[in-house]
Amino acid sequence: MRKINKRRESTKENYIRYLSPFEKETIIVFNKGEKEASIFTYEKTWQKHLETRFNIKPELVNNYGGKSYIINKDRIMKPRAPFSKKKKVTRKDIIKKNKESV
Repeated sequence: MRKINKRRESTKENYIRYLSPFEKETIIVFNKGEKEASIFTYEKTWQKHLETRFNIKPELVNNYGGKSYIINKDRIMKPRAPFSKKKKVTRKDIIKKNKESV
């Protein structure tokens, strides 16, 4: 007896699309008009960080592994300007003095 291979019909329910690394993006919306920032990411490390460190639950989960989060802007550190050479030297001196005094 021969086995007969039946072709599966491709329907929306059994169709799984895999995203390439270029399609797995992280989008951060951070504007002055709102008090909250929006983060959408496929990156598992970002998701774990947001869920464990900030204790945030995802607002949206899509079928491809992407999650969307809303976070208060006060919880995000603002970027700082890099130190000048002069400021680096003075900071090193302060640290050195503090170590000697201890």
